[in-house]
Amino acid sequence: MELEDDFDAFDPERLIQCPYNKYHQIRACRFPYHLVKCRKSYPEVAKELATCPFNARHLVPRADLSDHIKKCNDKGFIEQDIVNESSGSQREQMNAVSTWQAPPCDEDWETESLEQSDPPFIWGMTNSGKNSSSATFEKKNCLPSRVRAPGSFPYSASWKGCKYYTCGIGTVTSEGGGSC
Repeated sequence: MELEDDFDAFDPERLIQCPYNKYHQIRACRFPYHLVKCRKSYPEVAKELATCPFNARHLVPRADLSDHIKKCNDKGFIEQDIVNESSGSQREQMNAVSTWQAPPCDEDWETESLEQSDPPFIWGMTNSGKNSSSATFEKKNCLPSRVRAPGSFPYSASWKGCKYYTCGIGTVTSEGGGSC
């Protein structure tokens, strides 16, 4: 019979009576949420109840709290945790020194950046002179041969009162062909 009661204690579908309203029968898996809801609905009853320091689901009248603490079944779990912690087995695991060391690093970003004097990357432009200070940039069509770029893209600049169109890559002219 004792084993059956212990098994029942862990059944999430078992019904538990609400401490705020004795007519509320709540499934164990929903009980913590129900307690929060009922605490707000019954503030007068909530003032008279105290929460067990070992299990927040245990709400008992304030006058009976000391008796409940002496008899609470969950007290044993907390005491066992304290005994395990004081035994030092966890401390030994935490204080174990790692023997791992970072591998040596051969990279030096400062010297690499000084050695490479490549010009900055600009989309759609190619650099014809590699590693030369007098590099010239050429327009490059990055589209495949079967795809062509549209002749113009309309851009409206309402603050200027005119429309701009692109004539090829990077060239912008006004609708009339001149500047606005």
